[in-house]
Amino acid sequence: MTKEKLKVTIGTIEIKNPTILAAGILGQTGANLKRVLRSGAGAVVTKSIGPKPREGYSGPNIVQTPCGLLNAMGLPNPGMENMVEEIETVKEKGGTVIGSIFGEGLEEFKKLSRKMEEAGVDAVELNLSCPHAKKLSTIGNDPEMAERITKGVSKESDAPIWTKLPGNTNISNLLEVAQSVQKAGADAITIANTFPGMAIDARAERPVLGHETGGLSGPAIKPIALRLIYEVYKKVDIPIIGSGGVMNGEDMIEYLLAGASAVEIGTGIMWRDIDIFEKVCEEALPYLEDRSVTKLIGSAH
Repeated sequence: MTKEKLKVTIGTIEIKNPTILAAGILGQTGANLKRVLRSGAGAVVTKSIGPKPREGYSGPNIVQTPCGLLNAMGLPNPGMENMVEEIETVKEKGGTVIGSIFGEGLEEFKKLSRKMEEAGVDAVELNLSCPHAKKLSTIGNDPEMAERITKGVSKESDAPIWTKLPGNTNISNLLEVAQSVQKAGADAITIANTFPGMAIDARAERPVLGHETGGLSGPAIKPIALRLIYEVYKKVDIPIIGSGGVMNGEDMIEYLLAGASAVEIGTGIMWRDIDIFEKVCEEALPYLEDRSVTKLIGSAH
């Protein structure tokens, strides 16, 4: 019965618990994706994959802050052709895999989505929101562009489409984008990507990151992401996947209460190791009592 309490359904996808590996952490190889699933994750999202292999930015790429991480990776990835084989090895074992993709226009997104479907993913996550990648950082803030890409991909896809939105504190803009992608056929929305930030070395008198600015993740952004989900939940009818600073079971419960159907975890792995997924689920159980997690979704409203 305990395991049954944790089951959630996101559109047509049922997963054993609400914890999902976020794109960007351990999502580049089949071996790592399988390792995360064995460590208790309900599902895994691949690293965001583009049409061709990409090296990303020169370092330093990651810096720890008092309450999180700043990263400026530049979307390094092995390219779609190489990633297909990695995904297939995970699907052979029956794991739930969400394929994350990025592109510079609709045609690239459509092509990548088709490749992900051929690899057997359970859903495709459209990364419209990398805050430090040139040409890609503003797509998710443009309602028309976000709607166009989501609609174009969803019309040609048999797989569910999750649209990942940026860390955007402009609520009116975020709500407009969320409603636009729902109208366009998104099956779920992921909120939120990292928030723009930077670190400066006071002694060197220079930015710490090689790219100067990066994306902030971890506990520092949780209160902001919670608020965004709380507001979006009131305006859309499709599931929301929450992301940002989930470190323990109580964090996950807060996201569910705000309106998320599941949570993605990335930075938390660096604090609590790869079994954070199992730990979060165990820590959430006392809050459930005789209820299932689905009964908590949106209950704070």
